[in-house]
Amino acid sequence: MTVLLAIGTQKGLFLATGDDERRSWRVGPALFPGTAVYTIGVDSRGPTPRLLAAVDNSHFGPSVAVSDDLGATWHEPESAPIAFPEDAGAAVERVWQLVPGSAAEPGVVYAGTQPSALFRSADGGRSFELVRGLWEHPHRPQWGAGFGGQAIHTILPHPDDPRRLLVAMSTGGVYRSADGGANWSPANQGIKAYFFPDPWPEFGQCVHRVARDAGDPEQLYAQNHHGVYRSTDGGDSWQSIADTLPSDFGFPIVAHPHRPGTVWNFPLTADSERHPTELRCRVYRSTDAGDTWQPQHVGLPDGPYYPVVLRDAMCADRLDPAGVYFGTRAGEVFATNDEGESWSTVVTHLPDVLSVRAVAV
Repeated sequence: MTVLLAIGTQKGLFLATGDDERRSWRVGPALFPGTAVYTIGVDSRGPTPRLLAAVDNSHFGPSVAVSDDLGATWHEPESAPIAFPEDAGAAVERVWQLVPGSAAEPGVVYAGTQPSALFRSADGGRSFELVRGLWEHPHRPQWGAGFGGQAIHTILPHPDDPRRLLVAMSTGGVYRSADGGANWSPANQGIKAYFFPDPWPEFGQCVHRVARDAGDPEQLYAQNHHGVYRSTDGGDSWQSIADTLPSDFGFPIVAHPHRPGTVWNFPLTADSERHPTELRCRVYRSTDAGDTWQPQHVGLPDGPYYPVVLRDAMCADRLDPAGVYFGTRAGEVFATNDEGESWSTVVTHLPDVLSVRAVAV
């Protein structure tokens, strides 16, 4: 078994196929050339994985393309499948996330957009409807925009209960629903928003990414705008786990797909600079749920190193040992087949890498 790596960039989608060792890669030509691909969804609930690409055309706007043959062919509808109803008074600027629902809801796919809204599909991602419970939340007029825009970038359906959903946005924070999206409540206790007069608000935090632990669905990890956190109660409360990291700023955070307590992070310097700490390309891994972190850099470029890894540009596959992958704004993609002990280069000289997804095939 090997891996198909879907790489969304500022100017197209690239598919890379690894050899059996996940060390050598064959990279295909650009799909949707000249079009930004901000995220790729992977729905593995059917006999063949379905790929969903959030394509953002500078002339025609955002859309979603679907492939059922691992990217050989794509279906893109003539009209945008994700759009606000007329009474919402808004337009979709960008699709930031595409995530399949739980195993109990085959065909359900969620989309997170800019402006911050959640959409639900019941037909595998070919058409979507606005989740009005979140859009009509009384907090929404006070949600702000992060540097990249006001967007829902994290969607975590609960693996055991399809009624439970968690989303995160910049800026606005973490919100949860226990009734399939009809009602939502903020879940940010313990996440600091240092840029507010009251740094511990109920909502308004600039959360960059949230991941769920493989062993306990109530254990979550969050990379914040200054802050790395863990929750052991499904988001009721959060505690800092940044003490042994060189910086608490960054964008991605990735949990091991089947090893509890293992998580990866890519720290950056303060937001005024935004480059890898000590100008070295290093991934940090924790095997004790964030209590301690260790750098991983064997095979990665030596310093000085400046490129940034964005929130959606790091992922893990489901093989054993797990592979981890990340792409940079310098157009590089790196891979490890041994959980970060050593790294190899997948490809260089691509456009800005916005999203990376791994599919075992």
